[in-house]
Amino acid sequence: MTAETVSGTPGLNAASSHSAPRQRYVQCLSPAGLHRVAYTEWGDPRNPRVLVCVHGLTRSGRDFDRLAAAMAATHRVVCPDVVGRGLSSWLDNPNFYGVPQYVADMVTLIARLEVETVDWFGTSMGGLIGIALAGLKDSPVRKLLVNDVGPHIEPQALARIGTYLGKPARFDTLQQGVEHASLLAESFGPLTADEWREINTPLLHERDGAWQFRYDPRIAEPFAAVTPEMTALGEAALWKSFAAIEGPVLVVRGAQSDLLSRETVTQMVERGRNVSSVEIDGVGHAPAFLAPDQIALARRFFIGERADAS
Repeated sequence: MTAETVSGTPGLNAASSHSAPRQRYVQCLSPAGLHRVAYTEWGDPRNPRVLVCVHGLTRSGRDFDRLAAAMAATHRVVCPDVVGRGLSSWLDNPNFYGVPQYVADMVTLIARLEVETVDWFGTSMGGLIGIALAGLKDSPVRKLLVNDVGPHIEPQALARIGTYLGKPARFDTLQQGVEHASLLAESFGPLTADEWREINTPLLHERDGAWQFRYDPRIAEPFAAVTPEMTALGEAALWKSFAAIEGPVLVVRGAQSDLLSRETVTQMVERGRNVSSVEIDGVGHAPAFLAPDQIALARRFFIGERADAS
């Protein structure tokens, strides 16, 4: 399959520079049939050292453009749009929007990459997918950075997400959509207007005379159908997966997070095999990893580089 250079990166193409992101797709399978998962890829496509970066519930792989560019010299960085989001397909049956399907898709993606192991950076939902995959026997995940999520999610955060997830939203201009997405994600931190445009523009497209979010609004259906009993079972399964992870794990928490509590982080450090944690001041759920100090934190974990290194 031919790779395409991602638009918005003038003067570069995949053939002439590995610093340019390449847009690619992989075909995956659900019980309802086939679907495509889109991903952007950075760095040398022959590099066996791969970093997979997976986004939050309604976001896209383009959230990681800045981090990917910073890591591309040492890693082949792969940033998928989870099915139902970004440039990926929407599932015919929304009941399959859940961690088991997402894990299956990521296994297919890793097979496409033709590598034995990967490092994993997961924000929120992407962190849950990483925990579930890394806890499997013979998992390909070597190192796991979990960004502001854990096996236990605070109920108030679930209630907050439920107030907007899947709700119709139409905007007259792209800028209106960017600003609305910025309000929904204001706890990411004190980002500049340019930074909000950078990460929110890929979430939107013009359709039927208005700007709309790219994600399938039906992802809200399985989210809304979760019962307390299902939540308890899911949490128990995630704790079991987390305890089984053999490689190094770094848990990152936004100091004002309403989703990941300090108590849960403490439990993760105690119940995991090789777990460390760090808290980032001035942000909630979830640190955006656009700031140089946050990117340096990821670099130190994945490649052991000093915070002040270039």
